[in-house]
Amino acid sequence: QDSPLKAVQMLWVNLIMDTFASLALATEPPSESLLLRKPYGRNKPLISRTMMKNILGHAVYQLTLIFTLLFVGEELTPTRCSAHRQL
Repeated sequence: QDSPLKAVQMLWVNLIMDTFASLALATEPPSESLLLRKPYGRNKPLISRTMMKNILGHAVYQLTLIFTLLFVGEELTPTRCSAHRQL
């Protein structure tokens, strides 16, 4: 059986995936207070109330934009030729 991805392709996938993960971890500089704080409890939620508000706010914004473009996009954007309207 042949593997769907060759060795070089697997290396590229690994490089790309590791790059995004390292960028996510490198966005916040380390501070002494972060290292000295106590760990969160086992029963604490992973997503805080503020994070949930941000996630839901972004979801509503993106859905509104997508559905607006989907259903009203042709009226909002000017067309350059009349032949396009007949199709």
